[in-house]
Amino acid sequence: MSETWQEELRAKGYRVTPQRQLVLEAVTDLEHGTPEEICTQVQRTAQGVNISTIYRTLELLEELGLVKHVHLGHGPPNYHLATDADHIHLVCRGCGTVNDVDPEAAAGLAERLESTFGFETDVHHLTVFGRCKDCRTAGG
Repeated sequence: MSETWQEELRAKGYRVTPQRQLVLEAVTDLEHGTPEEICTQVQRTAQGVNISTIYRTLELLEELGLVKHVHLGHGPPNYHLATDADHIHLVCRGCGTVNDVDPEAAAGLAERLESTFGFETDVHHLTVFGRCKDCRTAGG
């Protein structure tokens, strides 16, 4: 973990607590983790940390711009570092794999929506559902 997030917390009047550090480390390790997955990861080091602490910490870290959440389906949100948020999510409905793709991949779609509907698309929050190459090959 870099010192940047620690400095940012202090600059905004917040302490750097072990729980905050563990949550940020879990988010980093998991890349796209639900609060429950983050809690499980944190509890490997600090068994006393409960799910409500995880939710409160994630909420604070998101308010401070250190993490972002995305919905990758109908379940709970998934969190990732805000510094790693510049991507589109491709979610396979077959195996559940999530791949990150450069937003440039949706440039044609964004341009078309702008020219046809006057709609400015925020492709950085785009999640596309479908079937990955492996699942398509396995399914015939």
